[in-house]
Amino acid sequence: MKAFLILEDGTVFAGRSIGAAREVVSEIVFNTSMTGYLEVLTDPSYAGQAVVMTYPLIGNYGICHEDMESGRPWLDAFIVRELSRLPSNFRSEDTIQNFLLQYDIPGIAGIDTRALTKILREKGTMNGCITTDEHYRLDEILPRLAAYTTGKVVERVSCREKYVLPGEGPRVALLDLGAKRNIARSLNARGCEVTVYPALTPAAEILAARPDGIMLSNGPGDPKECGPIIAEIKKLYDSETPIFAICLGHQLMALANGADTYKMKYGHRGGNHPVRDLETGRVYISSQNHGYVVDTEHLPPEVAVPAFENVNDGTNEGLSYTGKRIFTVQYHPEACPGPQDSGYLFDRFMKMMEVEK
Repeated sequence: MKAFLILEDGTVFAGRSIGAAREVVSEIVFNTSMTGYLEVLTDPSYAGQAVVMTYPLIGNYGICHEDMESGRPWLDAFIVRELSRLPSNFRSEDTIQNFLLQYDIPGIAGIDTRALTKILREKGTMNGCITTDEHYRLDEILPRLAAYTTGKVVERVSCREKYVLPGEGPRVALLDLGAKRNIARSLNARGCEVTVYPALTPAAEILAARPDGIMLSNGPGDPKECGPIIAEIKKLYDSETPIFAICLGHQLMALANGADTYKMKYGHRGGNHPVRDLETGRVYISSQNHGYVVDTEHLPPEVAVPAFENVNDGTNEGLSYTGKRIFTVQYHPEACPGPQDSGYLFDRFMKMMEVEK
């Protein structure tokens, strides 16, 4: 079946439909990872977005449900150059086509994803529509694209009730803003008892449990849409509990303390982004997925100081909070997909909790 991708600037790509045949309007973003497409599909941070995979062949090792980063895919649509019809992998349990159909996720294959990515890099992230209607009308679709926003997506992807992953070590409260499973796994593997809380949990409830540390997870959308959550994070900041925050959690902690965030031209999404530790000068290759960044230009040093920066564009990749046992990073030390260079940050958090105790 034919399918069409229509961008906000009027550009049209023709391809074939994959997954569900329904029409969808979403924000179009690109990911440069060469592997890990299942983790991308199931990363809650992509809620409200349609993902373009820049690697030309996707699906060649099939679907292994054990590798999912949440219970279902959250992205709005999936865009690829070529979809492998015959996966080859002893762990494979299904094909991407069936997986997309199962969860009613539409997509398009057979388009020039390199040309599409160049447009998004030059003009910036823009909204788009995927449709199988060969008689589509641009004058009807373009106003819909201009009006689309991702909205408040954190509440949609967060867990509904708190739950516990048992452990004999430090007790960690993980605020689920759209958490990837490997964050809790990384803590659990180090012996932590991890209690996962819904995004709208009051700070008082978390602090009443007297955790040894607090983790703020990744998540989707514009951080400034999270007003009530930011207010509760400020209360967590005011406690003396050690805190480690990733991605959206990093941005919300900054907003809670008077900093600002802004939308990037096309964001960082992939498993090959270099970040520099500003204290040691060492560079790490990181997994990233974000379209917003913390503005450190007017961040008072008595509140926090930059700890990491992106080697490619100089944007902020982490903060260390002055006089507090709090550090935050923009990238994903839990990887999945991506390199595990930054896994040591979980060990740093463990030591922070030991000192506190």
